[in-house]
Amino acid sequence: MDIVYTSLDRRPAVDQAPVGEVAEVIDALWAHATPDDRLEHASGRPEPDRIDLLLFLRTPDDPDPDGAQRRAAALVYRSHLASPLLQRRYLPPPPAPASSQAHGTRRAT
Repeated sequence: MDIVYTSLDRRPAVDQAPVGEVAEVIDALWAHATPDDRLEHASGRPEPDRIDLLLFLRTPDDPDPDGAQRRAAALVYRSHLASPLLQRRYLPPPPAPASSQAHGTRRAT
């Protein structure tokens, strides 16, 4: 199991976290998760300027060294792109980085 910490930054116009914010964000992630994301569990904690997320992802049989971060970033990016609620409340996250294996390079271990 891989655990990835990520966050979404609040838009400046959003004052404070509404009641149930964490559940709404987690629901949006589950709504846009695909089997390739390998999402197993997600939790979150609101902060004054962002929401922090912990994403628990099943490790694939043939893991990519950057795979968990890439899959988590893709899920958060895709969820933000598709969810009007996330778009209103949070700034867009950066797109997922390309896989190092896709370019024929591999990080030293």
